[in-house]
Amino acid sequence: MQSINPFNGRVIKVYPEHEPQGVVGALDLAEQSFDEWRRTTLVDRSKLFSTLASLLRKDAEEYGQLITSEMGKPIASSIAEVQKCAWVCDYYANHAADFLRVREVRTEAKRSFVSYQPLGAILAIMPWNFPFWQVFRFAAPTLMAGNVALLKHAANVSGCALAIENAFSKVGFAEGVFQTLIVGTDRVEDLIKHPTIKGVSLTGSETAGKAVGSLAGKYLKPSLLELGGSDPYIILADADLEHAARQCCDSRLLNAGQSCIGAKRFIVVEEVYDRFLQLFKQGMEAATMGDPRTAVDLGPMARMDLRDQLHVQVERSVALGAECILGGYVPKAMGAFYPPTILVDVRKGMPAFDEEVFGPVAAVIRVQDETEAIAVANDSRFGLGASVFTKDLEKGRRLATDELEAGCCFVNQFVKSDPRLPFGGIKTSGYGRELGIDGMHAFCNTKSVWME
Repeated sequence: MQSINPFNGRVIKVYPEHEPQGVVGALDLAEQSFDEWRRTTLVDRSKLFSTLASLLRKDAEEYGQLITSEMGKPIASSIAEVQKCAWVCDYYANHAADFLRVREVRTEAKRSFVSYQPLGAILAIMPWNFPFWQVFRFAAPTLMAGNVALLKHAANVSGCALAIENAFSKVGFAEGVFQTLIVGTDRVEDLIKHPTIKGVSLTGSETAGKAVGSLAGKYLKPSLLELGGSDPYIILADADLEHAARQCCDSRLLNAGQSCIGAKRFIVVEEVYDRFLQLFKQGMEAATMGDPRTAVDLGPMARMDLRDQLHVQVERSVALGAECILGGYVPKAMGAFYPPTILVDVRKGMPAFDEEVFGPVAAVIRVQDETEAIAVANDSRFGLGASVFTKDLEKGRRLATDELEAGCCFVNQFVKSDPRLPFGGIKTSGYGRELGIDGMHAFCNTKSVWME
């Protein structure tokens, strides 16, 4: 497994894969550790997670430098990612007791109630784009519920994967409660079918989700899939255009556009189309791109092949009739860079409309009115996030609640994950929910108990 710095193309480190006997040993250890961990009190688990949160905050810069070197995220964003991981650790340390509280239900029985019990060892298959956050938003609720975890991370962030395992160990988590496996995707089926694994959580592409979901079904294991998105952002005639343009720029350029919940399709009503596009283009043009160790808005993409795939999507969209009014070229400079790019005259049938565009490329779509905007927004196989911009908050609530087909709908703000709210999608964006109380119950046995 090679970790390559996407800024300069240099190999950071080569990580040998775990041998089959090492993986078997890790699975055996997970089985053994679960028996003890599930009996650990919530108070003791909470103390460990609070200590882990403190460690993450103390060493945020060190971990941030690792993230930046392995996948190119600007250093300020990398540090913020680590600090967000500390937040999710504290959140579940503080709320697990309430979330796992026995729920009394009145029936004919002397007593009947619902309890939440851990399942066992859960396999997490995680991506490279938020190499710490994706892991911790899974691990905090899953481990606080009494499960143990095995992590199969993306190959290009193996250093992050091992650093996370080391952080759990440093603060006193028992051996086997959280383990990292350095293995390729060709070994995922063997992991899922192993009797020790009681569930699987994947954050990744639609293709990966279909493969993992099929395997989980084949072996009758519960699964949670958080997949891709083509998030629509609707700009209505009464929107605060300056605010909307800033939010849209921030969302599209976050992590060099490599975010499943990043804004992808900007659907603007005719009445304000020209003015919004002018403001949006100004914001995209003003973004700085360069060495991610410095104060820039976006660094390189995570890998050269990903950058090249993105450019092909842009070229294909232009060939089908889209107009590129900003960016849209491969820089001659070193590194996996791609500039902020805007495509207009985008329509169904183009990659910029139909596919997940995982990079700093915005598809701006003109519509006549609110009704057409909703229809265009929902005309997608994806359903992860969506946002609507309007000064009429009641209208925004109605559209977000009743009209937009997505798991996470925001009004006058770009879509983001928050430990306090359930997170996940519908349609080909996946199923199940992370975070919030739902994330705590994702890998629990919801057990009914009846007493006479």
